[in-house]
Amino acid sequence: MSRKSAKKGQKQRRIIDTDIHERATYAQLVPYLDNPWRRYITDNYWIQEKHMPYTQPTVAGVDRADAVTPDGGAAGTDLGFMQQQLLDAEGHEYGILTGALDPSPSSMHGWYEMGAALATAYNNWQIENWLEKDDRLYGSVHIAAQDPQKAVREIERVGSHPKMVQILLPIDTKTWGDPYYHPIFEAAERHNLSIGMHHNEPPTHFGGWPRYFIEWHTMLPTAHMIEVSNMVFNGVFDKFPGLHLVMIEGGFTHAPHLMKKMDQQYKELRHEIPWVKRMPSRIMQEHVRFTTQPVEELSRKEFMQYVDQMGSEDMVCFATDYPHWDYDSPLQALPKLDETLEEKIYSENARASYPKLPQMKGSVVT
Repeated sequence: MSRKSAKKGQKQRRIIDTDIHERATYAQLVPYLDNPWRRYITDNYWIQEKHMPYTQPTVAGVDRADAVTPDGGAAGTDLGFMQQQLLDAEGHEYGILTGALDPSPSSMHGWYEMGAALATAYNNWQIENWLEKDDRLYGSVHIAAQDPQKAVREIERVGSHPKMVQILLPIDTKTWGDPYYHPIFEAAERHNLSIGMHHNEPPTHFGGWPRYFIEWHTMLPTAHMIEVSNMVFNGVFDKFPGLHLVMIEGGFTHAPHLMKKMDQQYKELRHEIPWVKRMPSRIMQEHVRFTTQPVEELSRKEFMQYVDQMGSEDMVCFATDYPHWDYDSPLQALPKLDETLEEKIYSENARASYPKLPQMKGSVVT
């Protein structure tokens, strides 16, 4: 039901989409790069392995076939087409841009200076070409987190922008709860930014790269579980009590198991982490949110069982993952829920997780 198609007198569902992938080519980022970084791309044709080509992003096997732009461009590269196909058609109130830097600057295995330059260029490109052209879109601060000092400088530079709502960190081989990265969380709290975590490459924590895509896509939640437990047990939320963490594109049905398992381990081994003062499940209820996509096919009863096991209606936020092939439609992805819970999942949980989004005052957005 879009804003245009809502029947007279029928309540319009608010939709805050927490995972929309816009894309840039190197050619689009070059004008935002200073030398020597610009010359590495234009003169030396530098292209990081698995990164964006100079003129056209790689899209094979990743995106919806119908998301290719009218002029044949890759999905997610045309704001007007995204507005038509997603924001207008689905009736979005707001959408959070999570980019498509693959791998992200924070995933580069070396040459972090280049990663920092790319992050700066991408942030500038995102603000000018997306955030300033549609009031519904909000952005993610991209950083090269391997160098926390450079990362903090970038957060200080753009973190105060009114439409930047989170810092994006990739889920790959790093666990971000390590105190080495805590200056990033301190800067996030200072600028009222949430932390969004989204996978880039198949995580290689255990077992290395999977043999088949179906393995990776099935076991993807395990990488999210590792990151959440690492953040909790390293005391990130005790040290930064105002921090929100949003786990993006890993689903949410693994969360009850993780909460139960972490609580059990905390009861038995909390002497190892004396800085953690609360039960892990309680910390997660207060600080961690999970996006719905990619959601399993659940009945209403099954959906409510997961919510009940989490002990909170506030931990799940809706996401489409547009324009990827496993896109979840806000009209079809979830079972019919009661009105209060539906409102929380489709909009209000996200609004609470991103304090820089326009907030509700009564029934009015301010």
